[in-house]
Amino acid sequence: MDKSNWDATFAARYARHEDELKWLYCELYNGDMQAYTYFVGMLNRAYQARPEALRRLDESREANPDWYRGHDMTGMLMYVKPFAGTLNGVRAKLDYIQDCGVNYLHLMPLLESPEGRSDGGYAVSDFRKVQPELGTMQDLAALANDCHDRGIAVCLDFVMNHTSEDHEWAVKARAGDVTCQNRYFFYDDWTVPNEYEKTVPQVFPTTAPGNFSWCEALHKVVMTTFWPYQWDLNYANPMVFNDMTDNMLYLCNQGIDVIRLDATPYIWKTLGTTCRNLPQVHTLVRMMHMACEIVCPGTLLLGEVVMAPDKVVPYFGTVKKPECHMLYNVTTMASIWHTVATRDVRLLRHQLEQVFALPGQYTFLNYLRCHDDIGWGLDYDFLGRFGQGEVPHKKYLNDYLTGKWPGSPARGELYNDDPRLGDARLCGTTASLCGVQTALEQGDPAALDRALTLDVALHALMFTLSGVPVLYSGDEIGQLNDDSYHADPLKAEDSRYLHRGDMDWAAAERRGDPNSPQGRLFSAIKRLEALRAEHKAFDASAKVRLLPSDSDSVLAIERCFGGERLVAVFNFADMAEPALSGEDGSYADLWTGRQVNAEGLSVPAGGFMWLCER
Repeated sequence: MDKSNWDATFAARYARHEDELKWLYCELYNGDMQAYTYFVGMLNRAYQARPEALRRLDESREANPDWYRGHDMTGMLMYVKPFAGTLNGVRAKLDYIQDCGVNYLHLMPLLESPEGRSDGGYAVSDFRKVQPELGTMQDLAALANDCHDRGIAVCLDFVMNHTSEDHEWAVKARAGDVTCQNRYFFYDDWTVPNEYEKTVPQVFPTTAPGNFSWCEALHKVVMTTFWPYQWDLNYANPMVFNDMTDNMLYLCNQGIDVIRLDATPYIWKTLGTTCRNLPQVHTLVRMMHMACEIVCPGTLLLGEVVMAPDKVVPYFGTVKKPECHMLYNVTTMASIWHTVATRDVRLLRHQLEQVFALPGQYTFLNYLRCHDDIGWGLDYDFLGRFGQGEVPHKKYLNDYLTGKWPGSPARGELYNDDPRLGDARLCGTTASLCGVQTALEQGDPAALDRALTLDVALHALMFTLSGVPVLYSGDEIGQLNDDSYHADPLKAEDSRYLHRGDMDWAAAERRGDPNSPQGRLFSAIKRLEALRAEHKAFDASAKVRLLPSDSDSVLAIERCFGGERLVAVFNFADMAEPALSGEDGSYADLWTGRQVNAEGLSVPAGGFMWLCER
């Protein structure tokens, strides 16, 4: 390996990781030094191509490695087209994004994907081109540069498990190129695929059953875990890892600060296993982490691991050998909506106890709603203690949150409903699931007050948790479900478009009106952000624990740091409940600005309190 032309900075960074990187690579790829030498050369080329402004950003973040863990961080998740039409449209809306208090902007998939076979942008046909209707790669770099000028970090999805069947490698594979065929999983008949199917779960059993598809052009079977037009990449081939890492670093060099590793647990396949969370996955992610530290150390890896907590946490790696910098707190999202439907906090307490027991340096992204559905991957062993069976309980949750249950104000829709298994996932915006849509349609001011109170309380809960709170674009103004997707033949079969509607800019203009639902919600979220940034108790290093409560409808969380103690109390019941159990003394109620006494204090129905003691 010729190191004679290496920049001193690159050489020093590589030297810090060389022993581990070389060992892991050669262990995974059977000592293939030719492939490893190519990999290191690729890292050097990516470093050489990194713009000077991004190198300066790297240096500042190396000096402050916890830059993303501050309690002034607020994220926003958005699709470019529904939000502003194009990347340049997003640039024109940066004042609005800043007005939302956002300094972490997650742009949903925007790389080139075939229309009608894109899975919302997750079937990438070119990792170095933006979807033409959204703009160009130069537009993306310009947006990232403008964001950096405003102190906003940019996150982008990197779809690493598969490519579109229209990707150059797939096109060449169909044309008979064996080298490209070896980048995927091809079989001459169904013998081996049928063996896989015995142990590999199905992702979309009703809409895309099975894990393999027939490729007519080659008369072969190809692995397609998600959709038939998404061909799984074979990471046992070092060429795949080398080139996909190169694609990732190319995006980093456009100014992307956070790479969201999509479907991380799926990227290594071994016959006879579930092909989920295999040890080799952690090796791959650890090597990608080191690649970033060598080329672009200001960049973070965000792992999309939609699994149970015991499967999620290992993707942080260890303190000495980290993998992902951040992970999604998906189980908390599902547990929160479970609590809304049941008014019972016991499952949420149980789940949060596990989160609070983790090392403080672990950083989660917390959110009420994401671009996807809400799946009910709950702890049914725990719920079974209270007589809750999995199938009937899921049916109740879905009935309640779709408004079928008597008295429920929620308005959601089911996704991937599987009557055979009694399973389905849930879609809908935060406001519609809280009852805002029903209240507005019925013209019921009291119901609207209740719905907005719940919406604000849920956001307060999200801001109470350690990590980065992330708003789904439109939630800051209480955007409602978009039923128009039913009329679009390209969207009608995918109910997730219910909460992916176009940004309602007319509604956003009402955010300054304190009497409008938009203004009430927008000002509340802005205030939550300001209080969180101001108070030390929200620091990432705070000691966090649950406090006892006399009611199964009340959740109490204590945060202590820097001589400040905060007790956050949330009431999911339909009536006021005692706020504190066994507490005395005086507190500042941050939300109302009043000084209150603990004795006899109650929290309103569906509401919350942030009680501060110094």
